[in-house]
Amino acid sequence: MALTPKLEIRQSQQLVMTPQLMQAIKLLQLSSLDLVSYVENELESNPFLERAEEEYPSSGEGNEAPSLDAGEAASTPSDDEGAGDWMESQLETSPGEIASRMDADLQNVFPDDNGTPQTVDPSVQKGEQWQPPSNGAISSGDYNLEAFVAADVSLKDFLVEQMSLVVTSAADQLIAKDLIDSLDDSGYLYIDEAETAERLGIAPEHLDRIIKALQALEPSGVFARSLNECLAIQLREKDRFDPAMEKLVENIDLLAKYDMASLKRLCEVDDEDLTEMIYEIKALNPKPGSSFGSEAVQPVVPDAIVRPGNDGGWVVELNSETLPRVLVNQSYYSEISTSAKSDGDLAYFTDCIQTANWLVKSLDQRAKTILKVASEIVRQQDGFLTYGVQHLRPMNLKTIADAISMHESTVSRVTSNKYIATPRGIFELKYFFSSSINATEGGDALSGEAVRYKIKQLIDNEDPKAILSDDTLVKLLKEDGVDIARRTVAKYREAMKIPSSVQRRREKKAKS
Repeated sequence: MALTPKLEIRQSQQLVMTPQLMQAIKLLQLSSLDLVSYVENELESNPFLERAEEEYPSSGEGNEAPSLDAGEAASTPSDDEGAGDWMESQLETSPGEIASRMDADLQNVFPDDNGTPQTVDPSVQKGEQWQPPSNGAISSGDYNLEAFVAADVSLKDFLVEQMSLVVTSAADQLIAKDLIDSLDDSGYLYIDEAETAERLGIAPEHLDRIIKALQALEPSGVFARSLNECLAIQLREKDRFDPAMEKLVENIDLLAKYDMASLKRLCEVDDEDLTEMIYEIKALNPKPGSSFGSEAVQPVVPDAIVRPGNDGGWVVELNSETLPRVLVNQSYYSEISTSAKSDGDLAYFTDCIQTANWLVKSLDQRAKTILKVASEIVRQQDGFLTYGVQHLRPMNLKTIADAISMHESTVSRVTSNKYIATPRGIFELKYFFSSSINATEGGDALSGEAVRYKIKQLIDNEDPKAILSDDTLVKLLKEDGVDIARRTVAKYREAMKIPSSVQRRREKKAKS
């Protein structure tokens, strides 16, 4: 076979991930808070992007901005021609006339000062009656209300203030500050003591002495290395850490399981004493550092809102507060692009204007995609919105993707970190996607969330004298039309953090 050169023409298709496409995909999966942060960075770096400020139309267009108009909000005291100047006439009235008309003594009126230092009238020192200064007023900028708000004190700052009371050596105080920085939000000290002692260059016994000294600080229970030690510290301060209580603290896991028989045997007490000891344990604080300020929890902001429609259906609309408003300043680009001094400057301007146009287009496409996916989810889950979680239908990404002619990966990106406000609360869009549980006798399949709701209802309404086991729950669910296995019931029960039937029996017996 001879090797000869030849020319061939081939035609093929391939998907090229351009920077613009990557940007659109990135924006699609960002949450509303991340999107705002991303757009803010683009506004700072791109000279042709500007924030679209909402402006009210002028009065000539028919819609005025909402404001308090003096002629509409206040009623005039009379219909005379000079009624509009009634406030000025009041201000020009002498104090004597005002006092006679209002039947009041103006010497008892103390107006606020206007931010200027007040001087004491020499007549006051002689015992004469003080006269209020005229034209007293208060300026809105004189007082800063935020200056009167107490700052939150962190746990670490609170401990540093007390540290010198129990640790006097300068070297030990440096070690104590290192230990304070190692505390978690609950006030526990989870460290490798051997590694920490080696890092600080001290003996493990020396480190243990400092920790024991710091455990005397407030709040009681800080610097504990376990729950048992935290409870023991608080009980010692109350002088209630006797041998029986020590046994109870050492076997605190049995208390969590409500194994009262084992606890009575270990503590060597009767039912009455054990009940009193348990009440004392419950009165303690297992997280002594939780009472101090922590990071503020960011509230969930819905990306879409569902409300009932006039035709009995549901109306889905985007939450305009979460949508960044940006504009492309084309006039500014036209102005400076013609005066570019070099090809590099012109290339930079062109790249910026293309990025700005693509960003605006991507934001618009993102909003339309979210609205399209949310509308289809609401249409599919109409029963949930109308009747509750027990009517939540099983649904997957392919169901929505096929209905709106999109790819499953696109639906997955849209539903990640996106929330929707419904009459039944705010839910993540992922909440409406759940596995399918077969129904008995050929009925409609149920969603896993609806089955979990049924299991929780059965357990909440169970008789304390007849606790439902997992096998009993399976039997009751099958009678209700749900074909489910025992291991699935156990998995759902554990996911909802519901204890087993044995633990529930002990718990309800102890409470009765």
